[in-house]
Amino acid sequence: MVGKVYDKIIELAKRRGLFWQSFEIYGGLAGYIDFGPLGIKLKRNIENYWRKIFVEQHQDFITEIETPVIMPAAVFKASGHLDHFTDFMVTCTSCNRIFRADHLIEEIINTSAEGLPAETLNQIIKEKNIKCPECGGTLGPVQVFNLLMKTTVGPYSGNIAYGRPEAAQGMFINFKRIYDLMGQKLPIGIAQIGKVMRNEISPRQGLLRMREFTIMELELFFDPNNPKCHLLDNVKNKVVNLLLINHKEPIKITIEDALKEKLILNEWNAYFMAISQDFVEGLGVPREKQLFLEKSPSERAHYSSQTFDQMVHLEDFGWIEVSGHAYRTDYDLKSHMELSGKNLKAYRRLKEPKIIKHHKITLRMDVAGKILKDKVSTINNKLQSMNAEEVIEMLEKNGFIEIDNIKLDKNMLRILIEEETINIEEFIPHVAEPSFGAERLVYVTLENAYTETEGRIILKIPKHIAPYKVAVFPLVTRDNLDVKAKEIYNLLRTNNIDALYDDSEFIGRLYARADEIGIPIAITIDYQTLQDNTVTLRDRDTWAQVRVQISDLIKLINEYINNQKQFLELGPIFKEEHKSATLDQSRKST
Repeated sequence: MVGKVYDKIIELAKRRGLFWQSFEIYGGLAGYIDFGPLGIKLKRNIENYWRKIFVEQHQDFITEIETPVIMPAAVFKASGHLDHFTDFMVTCTSCNRIFRADHLIEEIINTSAEGLPAETLNQIIKEKNIKCPECGGTLGPVQVFNLLMKTTVGPYSGNIAYGRPEAAQGMFINFKRIYDLMGQKLPIGIAQIGKVMRNEISPRQGLLRMREFTIMELELFFDPNNPKCHLLDNVKNKVVNLLLINHKEPIKITIEDALKEKLILNEWNAYFMAISQDFVEGLGVPREKQLFLEKSPSERAHYSSQTFDQMVHLEDFGWIEVSGHAYRTDYDLKSHMELSGKNLKAYRRLKEPKIIKHHKITLRMDVAGKILKDKVSTINNKLQSMNAEEVIEMLEKNGFIEIDNIKLDKNMLRILIEEETINIEEFIPHVAEPSFGAERLVYVTLENAYTETEGRIILKIPKHIAPYKVAVFPLVTRDNLDVKAKEIYNLLRTNNIDALYDDSEFIGRLYARADEIGIPIAITIDYQTLQDNTVTLRDRDTWAQVRVQISDLIKLINEYINNQKQFLELGPIFKEEHKSATLDQSRKST
């Protein structure tokens, strides 16, 4: 049931240009959201923060690419999505409304139904007498629905393609190229931020469940014979909350101990879980509101041997997933190799050379030549293309092999044993994957930032991802205060500080509007500014005010935004008597 906080955030989002329902003039379409000027800035700041944490801080072995949203059907045949990327739906026999079966059951009887087979879902609906929530009608049988968005490429109806449901496949397809570009060394990571499409059955939770959204995904390729994470020491003592399969309560455990007890199967997934917890905390979500939920085999994606969902607790929705951490093993690369016929293997240098013995089989020309005559060359070429071990197996079983309806026995063949020394061998890398949805993180950020003080809304968005870092206000739009304010605004912009200028209201209303959209600092240019080149800085969260020199402004703001200084360390407190005198001047001038 949608509650008060959700309603307030949606109202604020529409009113202040964060986001709203797409296609409003045509009645809207569920699962699609438009982002406005403020919303897109917040979303991009979250994306860039993710890029900083997961890519830029690991740029010696992680890189970023961009691949198409529309992909040919062969990609999803190999990946398994054509067969496995499905949900169960149920249709009302009266009003024909369609619902996702497991979600409907969870909403009505408040018990988890994810991963249950169709027969079990049908049984629950029947036993609990679950009816259509819209009209009370009887529900039909549960059916399978594939979530891929289908289209065709060009004028040929047979050229079927699909909108990608994840960014991962573009990274698997390009693995060998990136591997070669990065010097054929593992581990390597390939990251991607981009749109994906999922034809959700009945999305009804705004930014939390969408049909088109932005995914932030990373595939970390490593040697299964050397699965060590060289960065593990940086996170091994971090404590995470794990809710394991068949456990009712989460346990607090260090990353190191979780690996020792094999609760997390590989070091790279554990590493990304640790930094993901830090990343989400950086969006304003405290650690006590986070946990990692282990998915059961029936709940995991078809490609995963272990998955943890990073969960965040929301006031109106309870625990919701914000990221998935899957151990994809070699499933994807192996599947694309089999269907495409291309080699997507990596190379490993052996500590000691290996001597490989293998058979080579040719025709004995002194025997076979007399029998085969003019066919001898053709038969010999076909023999060379056959697997030597399989030929030997057939000879031992049948006493002969057959090529072009001609039987060849052991006397017609020469079997040699050749030795080969190898220093390098091929293998298929394994993959650890962290995957985030950007839009869902926007909502999570807003809910954790939303506060009300003295009847006013304040979005306490973490400073580093706030849509604007600074607001610039002249006390009045006369006596050159507005001219000076625009000079300061341009100074900030020139120094790459994202600032907003506003002179459309009285100063009190301007402060309230800045608080409502999460601007950490408001700068006020008043009559004292013209006398001594100082300005007032006002803190969004505490409403405290300090006075600083314009010449120090850029340095101080950067220190505050980057958490190098507390607000009251920026300058002397702007005392109440000074505020009153300034406001009196404002009123007289007005």
